[in-house]
Order: sequence, then C-alpha cells, then structure tokens
Amino acid sequence: VQLVESGGGLVQPGGSLRLSCAASGFTFSKYDMTWHRQAPGKQREWVATITSADGSTNYANSVKGRFTISRDNAKSMVYLQMNSLKPEDTAVYYCTALSSGIPWGQGTQVTVSS
Repeated sequence: VQLVESGGGLVQPGGSLRLSCAASGFTFSKYDMTWHRQAPGKQREWVATITSADGSTNYANSVKGRFTISRDNAKSMVYLQMNSLKPEDTAVYYCTALSSGIPWGQGTQVTVSS
C-alpha cells in the first residue's frame, strides 16, 4: 500500500509543471484524493481535492485558477497540473487518500525560482 509522487523540479516563475501520484495496494477509485504541500519552515497546507463519487474538485484560494487536479481510476493515478507558478508555490507536494489511513508518500519537490 503506497502513494508515490513524481514530476517535481525547478521551474521559472510563470512556468508549469505536472505532478503525478501513483497509488497501489488499495482500491483507488473508492477514495477522495488530495494534494497538500509544505514549504520550508511552514505548516503543511491543503492544496486540492478530487472526489471519488463524481470527480468534483475543490481548491485552496491560493491556487484556484492556476492548478487543476485530476484522476485516472483505471491507472490509479492522480495528477496536479500547475500553471502560472509563483515563488510562493515552492514546497514539497504530497498526495493523500482521504480517510484511508494510508501513509503519506515521500513527496516531490517543486522549486519556483529565476
């Protein structure tokens, strides 16, 4: 049972990245999935959620209009498309399966800097 994030990297302000999260060992389609992030010296912050029932989405105000969460139940994958990136988006990004008890993964580092 695990969640493995990937796709992070260094990008200039205004750029884009697509994060991926591969889920295994549980019935992925049954769970709402989220992305969180944690910047150095700051508390972990919720970023976005996509539901299992109908794929509806919800976003933190800080990323609304710039980030898009999506999922592919056939592949047990969840994605985070990040556009118009800002330096304040710099953080380690984690995906989680809500109310599952599944441990958080190692995260993927996103650095936005010129």
